[in-house]
Amino acid sequence: MSSTLQKPVQVGLLGIGTVGGGTFAVLRRNQAEIRRRAGRGIEISMVADLNIERAREVAGEGVTVVSDARQIIANPDIDVVVELIGGYGVAKALVLEAIAAGKHVVTANKALLAVHGTEIFAAARAKGVIVAFEAAVAGGIPIIKSLREGLTANQIQWVAGIINGTTNFILSEMRDKGLDFDVVLKEAQRLGYAEADPTFDIEGVDAAHKVTLMSAIAFGVPVQFDKAHIEGITKLSATDIKYAEQMGYRIKLLGIARRQANGIELRVHPTLVPMRSLIANVEGAMNAVMVQGDAVGTTLYYGKGAGAEPTASAVVADLVDIARLLDAAPAARVPSLAFQPDELSAMPILPIEEVVTAFYLRLRVADQTGVLAKITGILAEQEVSIDAVIQREADEVSGEGGNQTDLIILTHDTKEGRMNQALAQVQALPTVLAPIVRLRKEELA
Repeated sequence: MSSTLQKPVQVGLLGIGTVGGGTFAVLRRNQAEIRRRAGRGIEISMVADLNIERAREVAGEGVTVVSDARQIIANPDIDVVVELIGGYGVAKALVLEAIAAGKHVVTANKALLAVHGTEIFAAARAKGVIVAFEAAVAGGIPIIKSLREGLTANQIQWVAGIINGTTNFILSEMRDKGLDFDVVLKEAQRLGYAEADPTFDIEGVDAAHKVTLMSAIAFGVPVQFDKAHIEGITKLSATDIKYAEQMGYRIKLLGIARRQANGIELRVHPTLVPMRSLIANVEGAMNAVMVQGDAVGTTLYYGKGAGAEPTASAVVADLVDIARLLDAAPAARVPSLAFQPDELSAMPILPIEEVVTAFYLRLRVADQTGVLAKITGILAEQEVSIDAVIQREADEVSGEGGNQTDLIILTHDTKEGRMNQALAQVQALPTVLAPIVRLRKEELA
């Protein structure tokens, strides 16, 4: 049969906010190109949104608009349900109901899949339908397809990414302007880069959702968000960003997943990366993901990680994939997590105390003879090897006066548990005058 005669794919859209509106715009503008690639048309024929007037305005004529999402799920003419509601609650129920009704699902909901993905993927497999989620990680960057298909010949060794535009914008502004976190956050909210409630972004939760999904695909393990180590950027100061810069590093909030012999690292935290590295130079609200494979080496994926049309680009790409596979047997499709479901590994997620990395330490200490020797002695007892030490005189340290100084220490790789023990002892010294700042450092080489 000629591709021009095949029945168009009928899509039902749950939620028509920013991404939903972008999906309509991309489909309309690139309709002919998409049809040529998919082999058939893709039509959004139904939309569910509580704001019916706004939904009708965005969807235009010829599209049925309803307030009850279950009307879309119950419609036998709908082939694919696109979930753009977000959150864990009603979105989970609707996705599972759509799967039970035999609908393929496209979602941008990283939180839902990071927490409930194992259940959702199992339900889809049992029903023989596809759950596609390129839009859930890094917006318009095709990182899911790259991990799942493009790099399938490789044993993936590690993935590290700037996968939250809000925090990257804040860190870029803090570095450029020498301002502290609270000041830049208010500016980010004023400019629309940060939500009124930015907690998921600034505390690292959003990035952890995304790196959880990437780790599952990279290493063939179940999604395990509850085992991720998560730190945000709320405690970062302009002082540490300045000192890092002076030592040849920039601080980025990274999501990191790394394969080790005894398990998998899964962590999100502020990280010093060498200034010369490509990822250190990703600024503003942009995203970037580095992947290390044994055959291909290091690859970098860069682009807009959010926004109406970048995210819609990923939604539509998933719709095209489904259109191509509608008549394919389930066994012929690429598995949701790249590996065959009965071949997923039981390799554990390592507790953060078992992770080995290098560290940046900043200690506010009394400017006395013997202080550095005492501190380095404690570190040595815990087998923490020092790479570099810099002292900043009192007049360089926020005008605190001549009896205090900052010690900045870079260490070689050491186990986090040993570092914790060493810092507990150092913090107890009477000559250490403030809480120690501890950041991790990655060379990404």
